[in-house]
Amino acid sequence: MNIAIIPARIGSTRLPKKNIKLFYKKPIISYAIKEAKKTKLFNKIIVSTDSKEIKKISEFYGAEVPYLRPKYLSNSKIHFNESVKHMIKWLAKKKLYPKNVCCIYPTSPLLDYKQLIKGYKKLQKNNSFVFSACLYRSPPQRSFFLKNGKVKLFNKKNYNRRSQTLKEIYHDAGQFYWGKSENWIREKIIFNSNSSIIKIPYLQFIDINYKDDWHVAEKLYKLKSK
Repeated sequence: MNIAIIPARIGSTRLPKKNIKLFYKKPIISYAIKEAKKTKLFNKIIVSTDSKEIKKISEFYGAEVPYLRPKYLSNSKIHFNESVKHMIKWLAKKKLYPKNVCCIYPTSPLLDYKQLIKGYKKLQKNNSFVFSACLYRSPPQRSFFLKNGKVKLFNKKNYNRRSQTLKEIYHDAGQFYWGKSENWIREKIIFNSNSSIIKIPYLQFIDINYKDDWHVAEKLYKLKSK
């Protein structure tokens, strides 16, 4: 049994009601639900939320919302894997035991269902987790920070090195995370040596936290739709 879990709190300090904000005339969470359905992989697509409004919208677009999250799972300090683990345990009480669970972020309008399928296939090759990741466009090895307004390099050794000679480094794309149920329950770290990634093209990735991110996402979605 394969289950998709979409964690979607109503609270968002930077973009109010971000998870159901209209994106090209549809609630943004509907895009994650749609792509999950297109894979034909999931026995259930479940939204974990603390909001009756999100529940209603999610059910309209074809997801299940079996309960509203308890308050202790609804604050901004809770990591998404806590809500995933809570849902898996709830399913077990109902005699439902998913083998594979995919957590999909609700603010993923650029998500491509084919990437979800690739992730599922890769999970079967003895990976504990498979998640979406994107290549850093500029080498982070040559990054710096400011101290008292002055530039400080993280690693001076890399200053004169050509970017072509530096290792490619990836970052979490924040779209989806496939994992075996037992690994979610054990709270195993997702980014571990037994995990693998699905490389997401740069123009299919955006982390939406601010209004500017939202506008960029709209532009990228328009490009994707052409």
